[in-house]
Amino acid sequence: MSQNSSNQLFFLADEMQWEIASTGVLRQLTGFDDRVMMVNVRFKEGAIGPIHKHTHTQLTYVAEGRFEVTIESDTCVLKKGDSFQVPSNSLHGVLCLEEGILIDVFSPMRADFIK
Repeated sequence: MSQNSSNQLFFLADEMQWEIASTGVLRQLTGFDDRVMMVNVRFKEGAIGPIHKHTHTQLTYVAEGRFEVTIESDTCVLKKGDSFQVPSNSLHGVLCLEEGILIDVFSPMRADFIK
């Protein structure tokens, strides 16, 4: 995908590249502007989204699979159709229990994801 212009309204899946985020984890930007970003994240079974934190508020929808999600000291197993919220600067991470896809929404957008 080429750099987003401020007036881009459509993001076509066939034009958006998947990139390696970590072992067993691929990331695909699906749309963004300065205030918000949506990202598909594909996990192989057993892959880990390591514990980390960032200033962005994050909402995540489980599109496929099963995940053990930890936010600060709380852990929950989520399946397709479930979602979770990560407040700004909260430690969080996931373990993929069954191959799947998470859809992450960040506010503001993750400038560190733009190449």
